[in-house]
Amino acid sequence: MGSQVVAIVPARYESTRLPGKPLAQIDGKPMIQHVYERTRAVDLVERVLVATDDARIADVVRGFGGDVVMTSSAHQSGTDRIAEAATDLDAEIVVNVQGDLPFLDGDTLGAAIALLREDAMLPMATVKTPISDAREVANPNVVKVVTDRDGYALYFSRSPLPYWRTPAGGVLAYKHIGLYAYRRDFLLTFARLEPTPLERAEMLEQLRALEWGFRIRVAETRTASVEVDTPEDLERARALAAG
Repeated sequence: MGSQVVAIVPARYESTRLPGKPLAQIDGKPMIQHVYERTRAVDLVERVLVATDDARIADVVRGFGGDVVMTSSAHQSGTDRIAEAATDLDAEIVVNVQGDLPFLDGDTLGAAIALLREDAMLPMATVKTPISDAREVANPNVVKVVTDRDGYALYFSRSPLPYWRTPAGGVLAYKHIGLYAYRRDFLLTFARLEPTPLERAEMLEQLRALEWGFRIRVAETRTASVEVDTPEDLERARALAAG
């Protein structure tokens, strides 16, 4: 097994809330290109791949010089898609970078990778950032995470988490940023595990790892992320890019 860190961006054309999302234009570029270029600029990442089952996305990625691997159209999740792409990779660490993070910060990505480099027994890592806006806490499209004192995830939810019985100021919760760093061997194991009840209830595949008893370490970043899940998110991203 090599020592490479390979980032894979899963991308599908069909999306319930925003069809064609990877090809949505932001500041003159498709969103998938923003994600690819920002990921490629991270020093710790040695290779970037886009994993897709859609020829339109593949053509666009090749058009801007990106690296593409075609995957099955039967996958139910991004994790399953990147696991197929990682099957024959010579890599120690595989990073799942969601294709809806057009303003991805390199330090955020590096923080997740660093956790795996610090602990050889850690199977996977991800990232959180503070939330101080009660509207974000209540928004089911904003995934929240709670961790223990050592930074290991206790639970992820679309519901307000935690629930404040009395008014609280400052940080109300932590938002989960949709990227994951995996040991390649664990990623392949994870993709073979049966989906779990909490995963199905919340539609959050990271809960599968917790329900099967695997630990997820969560790095904290103060850099807010913009995730594009809805048409409203896309307009906000376009406004930010336009300055």
